[in-house]
Amino acid sequence: MTANLPLILQAVLGDYALPWNGDHGIAHWARVLENGSRLARETGADIEVVSLFAVLHDSRRINEHTDPDHGPRAAEFARTLRGRLFDLSDHEFKLLHRACSGHTYELTHPDVTIQTCWDSDRLDLGRVGITPHPSRLCTKAAKRADTIQWADARGKMHFVPERVKSEWGINLP
Repeated sequence: MTANLPLILQAVLGDYALPWNGDHGIAHWARVLENGSRLARETGADIEVVSLFAVLHDSRRINEHTDPDHGPRAAEFARTLRGRLFDLSDHEFKLLHRACSGHTYELTHPDVTIQTCWDSDRLDLGRVGITPHPSRLCTKAAKRADTIQWADARGKMHFVPERVKSEWGINLP
């Protein structure tokens, strides 16, 4: 079963504390989703987990700068949505929970789905003026120069993927 991301986004945005168009907001989530989809085609990662990670990993941030507990809060928020807005097996949910909770501080993980989640987020560091470095990425697909260039350019220009409006029904200013 594919998760209904627009419905999940409604739940996320219902009490999202930051500006929707901020550094950790909707356009970032969409770029992370596109990064993750592109990587998963090569890594074999679980695309359902990668997709849910994209829209949930920063969903419980309370500020744009220092928020050390936002990942664990996002993981627990995902737990409240499981069974209501999406269904994952226990194994898949464990991957999503770990990917959300560890995405800020952990460097790598043995599971390729978690690696793909973390790389999809790190490839969008250009949005805050940081070019991703291969040594901080997990997968071969993410470490390639062409992948970094593509994702970094989109982050730096604060590119808003078309899916934000066409699929998610959100008009960002």
